[in-house]
Amino acid sequence: MVNKRYILRRFALMVTSLFIVISVLFVLFRLVPGDPMATVQDPRMSPEVQEQVVEMYGLDEPLWQQYLLYMFNVIQLDFGVSYYYGRPVTGIVGDRLVNTLSLMLTAYVISYSIGTYLGAHMGWLRGSQLERIEMILVLFCRSMPVFWVGMVALYLFAFQLELFPLGGMRGVTATYDSQFEKFLSLDFLYHLVLPVFSLSLFYTGLPLLLMRNNVLEVLTQDYIETAEAKGLSERRIVIWHAARNAILPVVTAFAIAIGFAIGGQVLIETVFSWPGLGREMVDASLRSDYPLAQATFFILSAIVITMNFFADLAYTYLDPRVKLGGEQQ
Repeated sequence: MVNKRYILRRFALMVTSLFIVISVLFVLFRLVPGDPMATVQDPRMSPEVQEQVVEMYGLDEPLWQQYLLYMFNVIQLDFGVSYYYGRPVTGIVGDRLVNTLSLMLTAYVISYSIGTYLGAHMGWLRGSQLERIEMILVLFCRSMPVFWVGMVALYLFAFQLELFPLGGMRGVTATYDSQFEKFLSLDFLYHLVLPVFSLSLFYTGLPLLLMRNNVLEVLTQDYIETAEAKGLSERRIVIWHAARNAILPVVTAFAIAIGFAIGGQVLIETVFSWPGLGREMVDASLRSDYPLAQATFFILSAIVITMNFFADLAYTYLDPRVKLGGEQQ
């Protein structure tokens, strides 16, 4: 039975966490050195015009008034106008976020699907020669920095073999009438292959190792021996008994990883010239573009906190012993 009080408590905690994050972002970006008006003010402007520009962006008001206006606008998902681009931040963040999600979600779905299955399989084959070989390969792939894997992939498959493009997310002559048409085009998928391969090769290791270690622990439980005594097939035991109870930490890792992946792949986006949110977040911070930088960090924090909330709820479905109040049967 769903515990509504627990869901409301978790939702209230999520909202409180978001409020704290928004407040910290407001303070931090006003403590960093640099003049945010340097990108919009021309030295040739007269002092009167420069004051009008500052007044237009509301930076002439006291900090507490700026804070109240900032909080009011964020509640309405209005992050203001970018100092650098001179257009609404919401549109800029939306475009970059879609680009990042198309890359990261594809890589994470592939890596966690493969990693979870192989991890359960390796846990079942514990102590065998095949498991030792697979473990060496996994640790080797996991130890390689993802940006280095990307550069090697570019050198081999794009520069030497000329099988894939050197970067970007579409060809020079490619035009699309909508985002939906772009993401379903062969040209976009063609540009997506190398960055997804580089990310998947690196990220498969985490769910694989988590799943393997959890399966090794689950296999010592009595219900596994009972399932074997019933004569159930090896595949059914691994998937429906061992894997289902061992997958909970993997679900948590997947939920948190999605949030951090939104803004944590600056290097891979730089290597493949991918116009994503990670690159934009760093560039906005370096340019002291307060509205854009605050919006990108807020989106990252909101996704991490929200995914944690849904991961808690998913526990009850994957493991019936877990109750929504933190109790166990």
